[in-house]
Amino acid sequence: MNKKVLLASLLAVFAGSAAAEEIVVYSSRAEQLIKPLFDAYSKETGVAIKVISDKEGPLMERLKAEGSNSPADIFLTVDAGNLWKAEDMGLFQPVKSAVLNGNIPANLRDPDNNWFGLSVRARTIFYNKNTVKPAQLASYEDLASPKWKGKLCLRSSKNVYNQSLVATMIADIGPVATERMVKGWVNNLATAPFGNDTAVLEAIAAGQCDVGLANTYYYGRIVAKNPGFPVSPFWANQAGKGTHVNVSGAGIVRYAKNVKGAVKLLEWLSSDKAQNMFADVNFEYPANPKVKADALVASWGNFKHNLINVKVAGSKQAEAVMLMDRVGYK
Repeated sequence: MNKKVLLASLLAVFAGSAAAEEIVVYSSRAEQLIKPLFDAYSKETGVAIKVISDKEGPLMERLKAEGSNSPADIFLTVDAGNLWKAEDMGLFQPVKSAVLNGNIPANLRDPDNNWFGLSVRARTIFYNKNTVKPAQLASYEDLASPKWKGKLCLRSSKNVYNQSLVATMIADIGPVATERMVKGWVNNLATAPFGNDTAVLEAIAAGQCDVGLANTYYYGRIVAKNPGFPVSPFWANQAGKGTHVNVSGAGIVRYAKNVKGAVKLLEWLSSDKAQNMFADVNFEYPANPKVKADALVASWGNFKHNLINVKVAGSKQAEAVMLMDRVGYK
């Protein structure tokens, strides 16, 4: 074999190796929230990461339709309800990783290791500091009390975040008590449900209502720009099982072409370095308990998390949607 042929052969081998080192991620997370992490990983390892972005529903349908022809290695999305749905559709494969199991608590990952939480958000009570005293607040159930008649703001029941909260409450307190609670919420609404959490928080600040429910990172985005925002979080159910928490997370796609590389990326995303970046960029809590929250997030105080496995947000979701429909929660 002459030198030119040998060189061509070596280049072909190297090119094949480089191609194998590309990881394809289907992601429903906003690109600006994950790009810094993937850029950091590529810089550190030399591995290229290709991201295909869309809403979670279309991405799951795409994965299902592509089947074994899918180029995806990882599916990344928000809410355990969505992760459970992807698992239920057969889109994931289980992962054996001592690193992931060591970094991510059992309640924040699938019991069969099909997916792993990578950041945590709390869905809790927010109140207007000018009209409500913290001593008046207690729990999700208490928001159904007549004392909040005409004073409550909520996001639409069509959103997965409220579906997951209600699903978790069904698992915690049972369907009868949960239905009574949600019916009370509907009776106490100050106005029709909003399209997003930001609108809920702004309505509380404007005095349109006194209290509401939202994910903590929406609040973080607001107060980072407006420290004087007249709304504060109250950690719900601290006398009970704790405040509802959920995750953004990811799993290895069933027909992944680069399983080894995809597992390494997930392990890195659970590491101290990545967890700081992953959580801080969106004012979330690290899933890895060894990692401290961003200073702004930490300033909201410590709270007791509900330690039920977040998978129930998905397994009870259909029941939650039917319950909310029954009581007229739109």
